[in-house]
Amino acid sequence: MAHTFRVPQIDLASVISSDTPSIDLKLQHYETAARKFLKTVTTYKNQIVNEETDSRAVYASEKKRFAERTHAVELETNQCKVRELELAKELSKEAEERKDAELSVAAFRRQLASLKEKCAAIDSEIEQYRAIADNLERERQRERDTLMTHATGAQPDIQTLEKALACVIEGLETDQLLIRFWSIDPNRPEREFTFVLDVGGSGYKVLNSSPPLPSLPVLVNTLNDSKDIYWFILEMRQAFVKLVPI
Repeated sequence: MAHTFRVPQIDLASVISSDTPSIDLKLQHYETAARKFLKTVTTYKNQIVNEETDSRAVYASEKKRFAERTHAVELETNQCKVRELELAKELSKEAEERKDAELSVAAFRRQLASLKEKCAAIDSEIEQYRAIADNLERERQRERDTLMTHATGAQPDIQTLEKALACVIEGLETDQLLIRFWSIDPNRPEREFTFVLDVGGSGYKVLNSSPPLPSLPVLVNTLNDSKDIYWFILEMRQAFVKLVPI
């Protein structure tokens, strides 16, 4: 409990009647009390100042921590915004790529459908060509059979012609005949006179003759008009005979 100073009662009459009037103001006690009061005030002031300093330090620390947290949040927010923009761009790019892919797929499907139609048409044409080829093969076989029949019948005539004209008729490549004559040159009966006749095209052609004949073009034209190969062989022998000097 704090000590309370009580001001003493002063007997003013006795003081005045005294030879040396004086009043004991008890200044020492006052000064002691004043010093205590000042010490208490100073202590309180220092306490308040320390508390204020601590509060300011705490406030500054909290303010700094809050500012750092705010800055970190702002950085994170900005990064999130940047990432959001990047994701938006990526999504837009993926959407464009997906759209292009869908267009490409649609184009490929149309091409595939067109190719299937073309393949079907080609398959149909192939079947038609196969049917035509089969028909041609059958016709060719019939022609072979006919030619074989004619060849069988013509074989005696060919042998007779070879003996009469002193020649040999031989087959070379497809549709080519080699005709060889001898007994044309009296001085050299063994000497051969030859020519190669091509009978495979639309018209007859003489591929070569040995020796060359000046009248060959005229004879070939006549052959193509008459289609008489036996006559042509006879005329070729006569043309070779005319080449031999007498």
